[in-house]
Amino acid sequence: MFFDKAKIFVKGGDGGNGCIAMRREKYVPEGGPWGGDGGRGGNVVFRADEGLRTLVDFRYKRHYKAERGRHGEGKNMHGASGEDLVVRLPAGTLIRDADTGELLADLVAHDQEAVVARGGRGGRGNAHFATANRKAPKLAEKGAPGEERWLELELKLLADVGLIGFPNAGKSTLISKVSAAKPKIANYHFTTITPNLGVVRVEEGRSFVMADIPGLIEGAHAGAGLGHEFLRHVERTRLLVHVLDVSGSEGRDPVEDFLATNRELILYNPVIGAKPQVIVANKIDLPGAAENLRRVKEAYGEEYEVFPVSAVTGSGLEPLVYRVAALLAGLPPETPVLLEDAGPVVHQAEPRFTVFRQEGIFYVKGKEIERHVAMTDMDNEEAVERLQWIIKRMGIEDDLKAAGIKEGDTVKIGNFEFEYAE
Repeated sequence: MFFDKAKIFVKGGDGGNGCIAMRREKYVPEGGPWGGDGGRGGNVVFRADEGLRTLVDFRYKRHYKAERGRHGEGKNMHGASGEDLVVRLPAGTLIRDADTGELLADLVAHDQEAVVARGGRGGRGNAHFATANRKAPKLAEKGAPGEERWLELELKLLADVGLIGFPNAGKSTLISKVSAAKPKIANYHFTTITPNLGVVRVEEGRSFVMADIPGLIEGAHAGAGLGHEFLRHVERTRLLVHVLDVSGSEGRDPVEDFLATNRELILYNPVIGAKPQVIVANKIDLPGAAENLRRVKEAYGEEYEVFPVSAVTGSGLEPLVYRVAALLAGLPPETPVLLEDAGPVVHQAEPRFTVFRQEGIFYVKGKEIERHVAMTDMDNEEAVERLQWIIKRMGIEDDLKAAGIKEGDTVKIGNFEFEYAE
């Protein structure tokens, strides 16, 4: 099966915990804190691989988590950072945040990378918390949790040439003759239900990639037939080869078919409709083809090049392949808008935190305070006292009082719940 969409979960590695340790040296008064920092968690990195063609691997594995950082140790030894998790994707994959729809990356080149979930920083050891008044602190931070999110992946095939046309026009037969692709071929309108890719070798050191795009019928732009499922794959081709059945063996008029197919392309995306095209008048060996070929040339011959061929016998395919290669040499490579070229992203300023009440519980939301809570060891009295000081300094306690909080009410910050006390 051909898979060109997937939804997966990614999580950066959690940071390692900071260490609580004290020096034990002879003749050193009061020793002192000597706990090292935790290591940073690994990132989840997506890397484009031109050897991959589908997203089928993500059907069987949907959760990806990078390695967490190592914990800090005594003698001020820092923990090692976690290894990045590198996930390979087909070149041509769009990566979006599933919740917001934001485009995170557009991987179009081999080995192009994008970090989609960053690892959490390591917690600080107790050596960081020593002051003139507290020379032997017994607190350290836990590692920060790594970023986590659901992602939507969408593959748009990277091919130089896209074969378009109505079902049974002979696209699959043509690509099987000019390349090593082996598509399913039969006398049935929707024999091709997945895109087929083939490398067409023109001569030594000269080749191009051709894609057979199924699903183009009237109403395809609105989802009829295979519609939107495969129209996206035409977007990144540089040249369209429009295959027409000039024999009329299906009872269709090739002159009208050309107009109908182009109308669907324009309705789906005007940019696709404006791509350069050549016309392949296929099935020229069948009765009635000569008259229809004349009509096609009269209607479109001044605007488009018309190549009479028989995909079954191979007649006319060599001039077509050489001409397509020559046209591609004069066309610029497809350059989709990359993330860094899309201009500065303007994020609306968010409040440092928000306080609200819902079903009797007071919620405090905000990345900064939620990170502080996640990195606090709730079993450590000094660490909890420090968190209380942070909550007060940030003004959260004042906002809770303004919201009407009373002694004994429940407050929830991130995954942590506690009972409010004056």
